[in-house]
Parts: sequence; C-alpha cells; structure tokens
Amino acid sequence: MTPQAGWIFTGAFAILIAANIIGQTLKRRYGRDNATVANLNARIYAWWLMTIVLLLAFWFGQTGTTVLFFLISFAALREFMTLVYRRRADYNSMAVCFYLLLPVQYYFVFDQWYGMFSIFIPVYGFLLLPIVASMSGNTAAFLERTAKTQWMAMICIFCLSHVPALLFLELDSFPKENNILLLMFLIAVVQLSDVLQYVWGKLVGGRKIMPSLSPSKTVSGTVGGILSATAVAALMSPITPFTPLQAAGIGFVICLMGFFGGLVMSAIKRDHGVKDWGNMIQGHGGMLDRVDSVCFAAPVFFHIVRYFWNG
Repeated sequence: MTPQAGWIFTGAFAILIAANIIGQTLKRRYGRDNATVANLNARIYAWWLMTIVLLLAFWFGQTGTTVLFFLISFAALREFMTLVYRRRADYNSMAVCFYLLLPVQYYFVFDQWYGMFSIFIPVYGFLLLPIVASMSGNTAAFLERTAKTQWMAMICIFCLSHVPALLFLELDSFPKENNILLLMFLIAVVQLSDVLQYVWGKLVGGRKIMPSLSPSKTVSGTVGGILSATAVAALMSPITPFTPLQAAGIGFVICLMGFFGGLVMSAIKRDHGVKDWGNMIQGHGGMLDRVDSVCFAAPVFFHIVRYFWNG
C-alpha cells in the first residue's frame, strides 16, 4: 500500500467511526423507526462495506482486486438474474452469463488484453446470448427476454470489470503501483456524491427531481451533492495524475454518470415492483444497491483516463 493510500484509509476509518457514533446516537434518540435516521445508518453501513472492499483490494494487489471484483460481479449478476429470470427457457442464457461471459471477461482484465476486454461482451456476448435463447425454441417475448440478459451482462459484468482494469493502465508520469489510487478516486467521489445528494436534500429540501424513481432526491440536493463531490475530487488531485481543474472536470462527469446510473437502476427495480435489489434475496439492500452508480461511472472514467493519460 502506498503512503498516500495509508493516510487516506486512516482518515476514512476515523470519519466512519465518528459517523457510526452519530448514527447510533440519533437512532437511540429518535427511535429505529425514524426513516431519515434509518436511511442515514444504511448509507454509513454501505460506506463501511465499500471502504473494507477497497482495503482488501489494496492488500491483495492486482490479482486479489481482480478476483474481488469478479465476486462482486457474481453477486450483482445473481441479484439481477433473480429479478429478470421468469421462464425455464432463459436458463441457458443465464448459464452463459455466469459460466462463460463472467470468467472470460475477467480473464481478459487479468491478462491486460485491452482489445478483447473492450469488445468481448458488447460484440461477442451480445451476439451469443440471442443465439442461445433462440435454441430453446421458445419465442414468447423473445426480444424482451434477450434484451434483459444482454443488459444484465453489460451492467453486472462489463461495466464493473472496468474498476479492476484501472490497475493495469500504463499512464504518463504516474507509477503503475499507484493505480490503486485511481480506483480509490473513482469510488470515493461517486459514492460521496450519492451521500452528499441525500444530505443536501435533507438540509435544503425543495422540489423532487424524479419522484417516481428516487423519492428522496431533490433538485437542490442533487445539484449540491454533485458540486460538493466535484470539489472533493479537485482536493484529491494530488493522489492522481490530474491537475485540480482536470480532477474537478472528471469528478463532475463521473458524478453525473453515477446519478444517471442510479436513476436507470431504480427504473428497472420499480418496473419489477421492488424497492431494493437485496429485498429479493436477503431482505435488505443488496450488492447492486451499493454499486449501481459505480457501474455507470467506471467505464466512462476508465476510457477518459486511458485516452488522455495513457503512456
């Protein structure tokens, strides 16, 4: 672990411990049934999980990080499959996602084979899935079923695989062993944007930005959260190859993508009548509830960095 990462983790855990104490104090004062306090504690819990995931990634290096996000993709794929799997005829398509597309995509990440990593699922996977689905002979809602499995592979495998892929970039004037700091920058800024949007929304209030998809988010909260996270991104520039202005610009873009990702994933959940992905399996927020924003931000961040800073 680099010295910068060590200091960042020390500060992050100190902040989380303080936040946890505040959250538990509020719960005792206002009761566990208070929706605002419960939401706050859920977000603190999510930050603990995300920070521990990052810590494990840094401890185990490039190989461990690839395996770790392979498992995160597996968990996300399982949750998505539970939502969209409705017919026995879809079984083979689901099996292709789990036993072929998932391991092969992460093999390309580990092998640093950018050419295949970048096109395997959007080209070969998208062609293979409808072929497999057609071989079942079941034509009912065929296009809808195929689109669901393709989207599942895109979000849960392809998009998430861009997170560990950051570790294998060769950047100008930036040591490769410091690439873990790029991963930290991405996840910290995007997740902080989510939290700050909620905090600003509660502090300022105002009109709901998209009541049918995200009842807790307001226009002022969304703007305040994204701009605040953008400012944090600029402050984090010393651990990246970016200038403060570049870090702010990239931070703003990935915060926007994270916001739109949350809306899209909320639309999918509400279309199927669930509030949280985890409610379908274990009764509380699941893996996709933790990484929905990262799914949309990671590919954009990866390709911005690779295009403008690649050695």
